[in-house]
Amino acid sequence: MRAWLLDSYEGVEKLRFDEVADPQPGPGQVIVRIILAALNPADAFLAQAQYPARPTFPHILGRDGVGEVVALAPDVQNVKLGDIVGILRGDTGVEAWGTLAEKTAVDAAHLIPIPTGWSYEEIAGAPLVYLTAWQALTQWSEPAAAPATGSVLLVTGASGGVGSAAVLLGKSMGLTVIALTRSAEKGAQLKQLGADFVFDPAEKTLRKSILAAIAPKRVDVVVDSVGGALFNEIVNTLGYAGRISVVGRSGGTVPEFNTASLFFRRNRIGGVTVGDYTPEQAKDAWQQIVDRLNTLGKRPVVDGVFAFVDVKKAFARLAEGPMGKVLVKVAH
Repeated sequence: MRAWLLDSYEGVEKLRFDEVADPQPGPGQVIVRIILAALNPADAFLAQAQYPARPTFPHILGRDGVGEVVALAPDVQNVKLGDIVGILRGDTGVEAWGTLAEKTAVDAAHLIPIPTGWSYEEIAGAPLVYLTAWQALTQWSEPAAAPATGSVLLVTGASGGVGSAAVLLGKSMGLTVIALTRSAEKGAQLKQLGADFVFDPAEKTLRKSILAAIAPKRVDVVVDSVGGALFNEIVNTLGYAGRISVVGRSGGTVPEFNTASLFFRRNRIGGVTVGDYTPEQAKDAWQQIVDRLNTLGKRPVVDGVFAFVDVKKAFARLAEGPMGKVLVKVAH
């Protein structure tokens, strides 16, 4: 089969397009012929050794995808040959070979059917970013629950995969949603998704503008995929018991962070990792996500679809900052 191979931690620019042997299903696994794969920032981080996983080389990236079941182990009961399935979560593209290949082996427990009325494109890139956004929004209570209706949600990097997912899920929870993006065009699209306010994070008076827009309230929950110098500004928008869920760091290291800024409003900062979900927890969260999107009448946002031979161009688009998910069409 054809696949994009990672031979070193020199970045996605060094990926190699080549032929490798077809995978075979291990116990509890199926072989999925990939129709569409999706790119995530985590792929690029792994390719630069900026991710906890250290897979054996050559490795195949790609954590999301949709495809057809073409082989299965004798002990698999919950799917059958010919099923079209999405990949929910697991080791795919992390420790195991991923979806930037014509076929991949996946644990059957990590597969999901395509929701009724969804396209292949909509399911291909949704699971990882929506589970990430869901955990970011619900991790501050036990058992996990949505923030109270009327709370204020701030989403940085709002046009990306996790960002647009957080905007839609936030609206499904009855939250006031503030979206940050540097693009006026993307800002208009975020308004169409339901964002109540959109601001440019480069605005010099960003904090004052945000607080003026939601006065007398302050921000209750932040889904942050940027970090960097913006982080300190975001902390200063929080109200009492405000929370920040950190899902990425596209803006780099946070400079000179003053922990005293957390004291008097009892603010908290917490990381997010979908890998903590068991298969059962992931499927329960996924069903709630699908139900909420169906109620809203909304679907996952797709930025564009690239040819299989153009994976490097697709990663370049991801680095530019897409509006939604970047997909790769693998099957002919």
